[in-house]
Amino acid sequence: MQNYDLKHEVTDKYSLRGRVFNKIREDILSGKYKENDELKEIAIGEELGVSRTPVREAFRQLELEGLIQIIPNKGAYVTGITMEDVKDIYMIRSKLEGLCAAWACEHITEQQIEEMEENIYLAKFHAERGHFDQMSELDSRFHEVMYEACNSKMLEHLLKDFHQYVQRVRKRTLSTIDRSLASNNEHSKILEAIKARNPEEAERLATVHIHNAYKNMVKNGLKEAYNE
Repeated sequence: MQNYDLKHEVTDKYSLRGRVFNKIREDILSGKYKENDELKEIAIGEELGVSRTPVREAFRQLELEGLIQIIPNKGAYVTGITMEDVKDIYMIRSKLEGLCAAWACEHITEQQIEEMEENIYLAKFHAERGHFDQMSELDSRFHEVMYEACNSKMLEHLLKDFHQYVQRVRKRTLSTIDRSLASNNEHSKILEAIKARNPEEAERLATVHIHNAYKNMVKNGLKEAYNE
């Protein structure tokens, strides 16, 4: 088994506890750990090269996020993100992404605009060729730049967390050439509204974009993504 030896990742900006928490959360959200799986402190500590203490502390934080349940005298069990949770996240995201796009109209930099423009160009290239992995990466980066451009660390943090919560099923939104091209076209329109400093239109377009992403994901097998 791979030993991640998190103690020696000195370049990581998080504390040891934070790095352990993020690794376990990533494993839950990616589907490595399934719903109702028991998480064992000793086994995870050995896998990550750490003692039980940061693992136990990470478990408490994961329980606060609703990703696991700690049952006294029994253990810690995965609850994960349900299909209903995914729906809720996308509906909340639609409102927050709209707010983010509106605020970006005021704070976006020329460098961020240039990166988003290049992103749209590259995404079109890959979408037309059915390169869905590259398209997914570019889609994520487009949203990340917009989150950064809103100039609110609180809103950026919330949106990045929501983005990560649905990573298992997010690729479903870009699983066809038609939707990939449509999504990229929506990105282009959002950026044009931001460049025009039109917060009302940017907010409307960003909200519609997330609704469209959810509808397409459902159409292309949201339930199946949780049985993979």
